[in-house]
Amino acid sequence: MAKKKATKAETPKTTAQQLGSLIKSARDIMRKDKGLNGDLDRLPLLTWIMFLKFLDDREKLGEAEASIGGKKYKSAVEAPYRWRDWAAIKDGITGDGLIAFVNQDEAVRPDGKRGPGLLAYLRSLQSTNGDRRRDVIATVFDGVTNRMISGYLMRDVINLVDGIHFDSSEEIHTLARLYESMLREMRDAAGDSGEFYTPRPVIQFMVAVTDPQLGEVVLDPACGTGGFLAEAYSHLEKQAQTVQQRKVLQEKSIRGGEAKPLPYMLSLMNLLLHGLDSPAIEYGNSLAVKITELGPGDQVDVILTNPPFGGEEEAGIRSNFPADKQTSETALLFLQLIMRKLRSTPKPGRAAVVVPHGVLFGEGICGRIKQELLTRFNLHTVVRLPNGVFSPYTDIPTNILFFDRSGTTDHVWYYEQPLPEGRKKYSKTAPIQFEEFAECLAWWPKRKETERAWKVPAAKIAANNYN
Repeated sequence: MAKKKATKAETPKTTAQQLGSLIKSARDIMRKDKGLNGDLDRLPLLTWIMFLKFLDDREKLGEAEASIGGKKYKSAVEAPYRWRDWAAIKDGITGDGLIAFVNQDEAVRPDGKRGPGLLAYLRSLQSTNGDRRRDVIATVFDGVTNRMISGYLMRDVINLVDGIHFDSSEEIHTLARLYESMLREMRDAAGDSGEFYTPRPVIQFMVAVTDPQLGEVVLDPACGTGGFLAEAYSHLEKQAQTVQQRKVLQEKSIRGGEAKPLPYMLSLMNLLLHGLDSPAIEYGNSLAVKITELGPGDQVDVILTNPPFGGEEEAGIRSNFPADKQTSETALLFLQLIMRKLRSTPKPGRAAVVVPHGVLFGEGICGRIKQELLTRFNLHTVVRLPNGVFSPYTDIPTNILFFDRSGTTDHVWYYEQPLPEGRKKYSKTAPIQFEEFAECLAWWPKRKETERAWKVPAAKIAANNYN
């Protein structure tokens, strides 16, 4: 027993400050590498290195638990590709040998034998017996390229990451919060290339209002870095009190889709850090399916999403939609997909979807989609977000549509979320806060008309070309 206590003392918990300092040091090292160009290169690299450390720590826990129960444990990653085999040895493989081992299809492995390189091995993993872990790992690393040139600098980064211990729940929660700040930086960096991620307070508001319940399936078909799904998981986790409820939470509650490799990897890491052991995130364009062929087995209880808008989809994707509703506008295609994906029985499904302001006023194809929304769904609330919520990346006005499958729309409530008093718009340094939604959350269950809230009969909207 004394020996175990001494071992525990050798790996003390890392404080938030120490973790922040450690990751800052790793990023400072990466800045010296000539192969990396900005945070859009550095943060994904740091993410997949952390992913491998995380994976090995979780596998060690799994091995220990199996050993106690007298069972065999099948590792997702085998020697000599586990973190403990090549990364955890401070003076281990480095320089050109490390770069070759990581990058090349075939290389000298840390055990001295020739075999697949690290990334080639990870991409080749295949799951068996219904265990999805290997498939998840293979999909994550399918889109990974190591752009670091210096194996010595890479070894320094690996040695720093080895100081993070993913075997403490307290430490994982600390890292999860720190990781969220890294995702904000990814959003900031990606904003330059036209990608805008949803501010967390908006996500928190949408999850609070839709209130997912354990036993329901939550979907984000355009999940980006996984913000909606991580928040939904945290919301559901508070409801899971028994072993069976934890099993439902882990295996049947969260689904997502993401078409781009970098956000896909980030979303998996995000959900793993929040406690979801094997995230069911599909890699690929969620629109690449004929929506007329979607059946009850494809439907879910809750959809929370901010689908891409302003994009243009190719003809092959457009042909998956009804002839009178084919459009290149991504937001309108996702809106149709969401409508088809919502369950009607035994309990009506519900959705909260961020859309650009133009969707409320568009005619033609847009008008026909809104006609279906009002006549086949209950569009009960539209929340107008204040200007600048997505600043400084875009000033396009946005709204959140809240609808369900409880019947047709009788009337629509509109709620205009105000800017804080004295503010003209939000900015990168002064973003929207969750507390600003307190008044709307208080209004939600007992609605009445105010200077910020009003309702309009669906018949009046229909008479105005569904504007």
